[in-house]
Amino acid sequence: MRQRTEKTDYNNNMEKTDNEMEQIQKGLEHFLESEVDGMELREGPEEEVEPEEEEIEPGEEREGEMKKEKRDREEQEDRRKRGGGRTKRSGLKKFLVFLAVVIALFFAGLYIAVGAVYDRMNSVQEGSMKGPLKKDGVTSMLLIGSDSRTAGTEGRSDAMILITISDRTKTVHMTSLLRDMYVDIPGHDGNRLNAAYAYGGPELLMETVNQNFGTEVYHYAVVNFEAFAGLVDAVGGVELELTAEEVQWVNAYLNEYNELRGMPMETDYLDTSLSGNIHLNGAQALAYCRNRYIGTDFARTQRQRNVLSAVMKKLPSALLTNPGGLVNGLFPNLTTNLTRGECMRLMLMAGKLLSYDLVQDSLPLDGTYSNATIREMAVLQVDFEQNRAYIRKEIYGEE
Repeated sequence: MRQRTEKTDYNNNMEKTDNEMEQIQKGLEHFLESEVDGMELREGPEEEVEPEEEEIEPGEEREGEMKKEKRDREEQEDRRKRGGGRTKRSGLKKFLVFLAVVIALFFAGLYIAVGAVYDRMNSVQEGSMKGPLKKDGVTSMLLIGSDSRTAGTEGRSDAMILITISDRTKTVHMTSLLRDMYVDIPGHDGNRLNAAYAYGGPELLMETVNQNFGTEVYHYAVVNFEAFAGLVDAVGGVELELTAEEVQWVNAYLNEYNELRGMPMETDYLDTSLSGNIHLNGAQALAYCRNRYIGTDFARTQRQRNVLSAVMKKLPSALLTNPGGLVNGLFPNLTTNLTRGECMRLMLMAGKLLSYDLVQDSLPLDGTYSNATIREMAVLQVDFEQNRAYIRKEIYGEE
């Protein structure tokens, strides 16, 4: 975990940030000034040509003087108009330079804000997988839900969701990866997918996903119980459809969570007479997602995506109304190998994502797996060829 206690490092980072933003500002100003100057050269006044002198007959002297006076007045008017054009271009130049300064200040503020949030995360860089955040028009990241009660990468991978943002298909995919899939794990015998996390943490898990599904994901975020509940609370809770049986299991899972956080056993219990559309706070949403007893693991991962989808819809307004709650509730309990610059790139993509379609998936696809028992383990035996073809088409836009 990165150490952030050295005051010297902090000051050096701040000086680096100031220098970077100063260079951005100067670069913008220089670019706009050169463009406007070029525009003035391209649109400058035409070269004035002195009229040839004509011989004037004595009887035409007065008429010639009148013509000369008229020509002088016209030339003065032309110069006045050209001077006005230069004034307008000068005003445009000042406006563009002012705009450059505003843009530079905006990005400086955004850079500092992202840095402040980044410092609240648990960043892991040493020994991290090396690969692009975005490739072939697709930004990929693996979201890992850990059953750990503290920040870090220890514990089991309770949830694995591949987040992909595709500029080619204009979609944001949330694809759950079922933990019981039997996969080849590099350096180990075949096993369930979540065993890869137990063997080698998020790095080995990503390598396993890439090898078996043909994906190219090299970045991850691990969130623990507290992070998940804190995120839901920060957006003001979520509205979800629950059956009467799901309500019963929410209360059952709250028992363990309340004990872990030292709360009375019945804290956040739902009214067992309720069903249908119910407002859930963070602890209740966490209990809803952890339910393993209604439906298969497909149903459990669907519940996880239901909560994440509801959170994503409320996230833009929460960023404006409760930024402190988001920062304090989520980021201290999040561990990632994203760099500060990559976080900045993701932040700049936020506006574009509002126009993209949100798609929920789970792998393996229906009809591409069968139940099996291997070395006394109940697993899903998967046709990976079909699943890889689906990913390349739906996410990467390949035919």
